[in-house]
Amino acid sequence: MNVFWKEFFHRGFLAAWGGPVILAMIYGISAKTGTMTSVMPGEVCLGILTLTLLAFVVAGLSAVYQIDRLPLGCAILIHGAGLYVVYLAVYLINGWLKDQLVPIAVFSVIFAVCYAVIWLIIYLSVRAKTKKLNGQLQTQK
Repeated sequence: MNVFWKEFFHRGFLAAWGGPVILAMIYGISAKTGTMTSVMPGEVCLGILTLTLLAFVVAGLSAVYQIDRLPLGCAILIHGAGLYVVYLAVYLINGWLKDQLVPIAVFSVIFAVCYAVIWLIIYLSVRAKTKKLNGQLQTQK
C-alpha cells in the first residue's frame, strides 16, 4: 500500500496547481457572462483552497489503477466513488450546488452518466487498439 500512497501524493502534487487555474477560469467566465460582478476575499480563499484540494485528490485517485491486486471493476468503483465524494463536497462547500435533494440528485445522475460515458469511450478505444495490435501480431507469425 505504500506504493499506492507514494503514487497518490506524487500525482496529486503534480496536478494541484490546476485548482487555482480552474477557479480563475470559473471566475473569469462568470464575470464575462455577468453572473458574478464581485467576489469577496473569503470566497476567493475558500475557492483556491478547495479547488487545489480537488485537483490534488482527482489526480491522486488515478493511482488506484496501479494496484495490481485490485480487479478493474473495483478500481473503477473506488475511483468513481472518490471523485463523486470530492466533487460533491467542493460544490457544496463553495455554494455552487444547493444543499437540497433535487440539486444533489440531478448532480448525481449527471455525474454517473458522464463517468459511465467516459469509461465506455476508454473501454472501446482500448479494445480497438488491442484488436489492432493482436492483428499485427498474427500477421507477423
